[in-house]
Amino acid sequence: MHNEPQLQTERLLLRRWRFSDIEPFAAINADPDVMEHFPALLSTTESTALIERSEDRLEEDRYGLWALELTGQAPLIGCVGLEPVEIDVEFAPAVEVVWRLAREHWGNGLATEAAVAAMSYGFDELELGEIVAYTAASNMRSRRVMARLGMLRDDSEDFLHPSLPEDHPLAAHVLYRMDAERWRTDAPQ
Repeated sequence: MHNEPQLQTERLLLRRWRFSDIEPFAAINADPDVMEHFPALLSTTESTALIERSEDRLEEDRYGLWALELTGQAPLIGCVGLEPVEIDVEFAPAVEVVWRLAREHWGNGLATEAAVAAMSYGFDELELGEIVAYTAASNMRSRRVMARLGMLRDDSEDFLHPSLPEDHPLAAHVLYRMDAERWRTDAPQ
């Protein structure tokens, strides 16, 4: 696994994955609070596969999930990045900004800070025209991050996640969008 390229913010390092990240990342993905708005917890094997897919994507496409490090304090607090939307929805193809943080790092603005770095990279370096974010309608923490990022929601674009049964408690999803032009004028600082 590689160490470059990486992005730096005031408090965070968005970096390539290391073998030493597997165990703490698996612990994050096995935490029921962190995974509350996902259909299932991830095993160590599934977490390792996610890291491997992320590394492959970073290598091939120049974007994916970066390991998220709290500079000088914690070597791994989660992940953040840009991912292609790979589900069958009307707004695909698209690129999505995603984040997942260990519970002890919630509430400090770190998800927003990391997502700003990832989105800036997407708009400035990759020249993306738009970045989306979506989550279960019940996930108010992530929805607040999307709003802090300046992303806009049109409730006519709400959807049922195609991988879940329609009556599943997490099936109802909301979609937020940010386009490059608006990012350049309204991006959070």
